[in-house]
Amino acid sequence: MTRRTEWPGSAADPGAGPGLEFAAGHTAGPDDEPGLSREPGTRTGRGRGRGAGAGFGEGAGRRSRSRSRDSGSPSSSRAEEGEPRDPVEEARNICLRLLTGTPRTRKQLADALRKREIPDEAAEEVLSRFEDVGLIDDAAFADAWVESRHHGRGLARRALVRELRTKGVDAAVIDEAVGRLDSDQEEETARELVARKLRSTRGLERDKRLRRLAGMLARKGYGEGMALRVVRRALEEEGEDTEGLDEPF
Repeated sequence: MTRRTEWPGSAADPGAGPGLEFAAGHTAGPDDEPGLSREPGTRTGRGRGRGAGAGFGEGAGRRSRSRSRDSGSPSSSRAEEGEPRDPVEEARNICLRLLTGTPRTRKQLADALRKREIPDEAAEEVLSRFEDVGLIDDAAFADAWVESRHHGRGLARRALVRELRTKGVDAAVIDEAVGRLDSDQEEETARELVARKLRSTRGLERDKRLRRLAGMLARKGYGEGMALRVVRRALEEEGEDTEGLDEPF
């Protein structure tokens, strides 16, 4: 009995080939490529050859093996003849592999399909279907990105906007995700970053400490005014004379 595994939400397509089918009892290994099926097991053929050889001789066994090799599965015949695979099926497989364990934006998947020369119509069909079933969700991606990169790396809103743009997230979606970070929370994170870095700057001249700490904040997307304010406060708490540090760095 054969168990079939189909892409969620789609009807079985008898003309699409065996790309989404695996025989019961066969476990797909890491080297199995979707859309290609293995040759029929040779142990069964050899067993028939030995059984037939006892009654019909060695020549009959050779003819039996030859017929077994010539009667491959339909999918094997199509692969040998170079028949092109269904682009929709191939696009599904590519997207599913890329989404395994790693959320991605629609643009990232579209770029991957274009790189693999998937026709635009097939790519659009698969990407739209993945959005319908929730496998692609740019808003959820943006929310998770902001949460992870702000709390994990201390990135400010400006840096987060820049990163999400490179991922192809729509501007309105970015604004909504980044807007959840208010100025007070952003400044608190900046103070935590400076506090962790402050010890490594002790012993340096005041202006050099200022440039090093403020530069660190600038690389993480913090504005000049906030960076100067946070660094000056941290230096004051260490007893540094901050007179004249109101000038832009």
